[in-house]
Amino acid sequence: MTSLSAYPYASECHGGHHRYLDATVLDILDTLPWHHHGRERRVFELGCGNGSFANILHARGYAVTAVDPSHSGIEIARSHFPEISFHIASAYDDLAARFGQYMAVVSLEVVEHIFEPRRYAAAVFNLLVPGGTAIISTPYHSYFKNLALALSGKMDRHFTALWDFGHIKFWSMKTLGTLLREAGFCEIRFVRVGRVPPIAKSMIAIAKRPGAFAATACST
Repeated sequence: MTSLSAYPYASECHGGHHRYLDATVLDILDTLPWHHHGRERRVFELGCGNGSFANILHARGYAVTAVDPSHSGIEIARSHFPEISFHIASAYDDLAARFGQYMAVVSLEVVEHIFEPRRYAAAVFNLLVPGGTAIISTPYHSYFKNLALALSGKMDRHFTALWDFGHIKFWSMKTLGTLLREAGFCEIRFVRVGRVPPIAKSMIAIAKRPGAFAATACST
């Protein structure tokens, strides 16, 4: 993760490539059983970038702790959103030991950048209280979408190898579901967002840590 400390951010603006995720993620968070976990709605964001989505969460009334390995991202986040707790850290750190546990962990468009996804999934799992919920988004891939990309001549653009710090993993519902089940998650489901579902831009995995408010049997 050392190289990702240099991942460049130039402003605090909320990127258009993430805006299509916002409403769905907020809807998922709003429906969680917060009444079981005290009055404060505490959320951990893993891979917060420039802090723009953490700021949206804060404006919604959530108490946010957010981390990212990018020094420029955290510097911008702290400068523009000083009321939020931002820290330089990565999924390869012992985050639960440092920050505690939360009812919800949000990680948007991050897992596709991770060299060791099992360590990432374990970090998310350990950050959650029993019964807590992980909300993880990543670009959507399926046979039909990949076929559409190939037929439209956009395969090279989509899977570009020329993007510094770019995507190194390309997830489907099956592979991301397998990763989360291996980590111990249950009640795993997916929502596709952006465009129409067969060629969705991204998918959001919603997964529970087994415990007080989650079923014990795992399913997709």
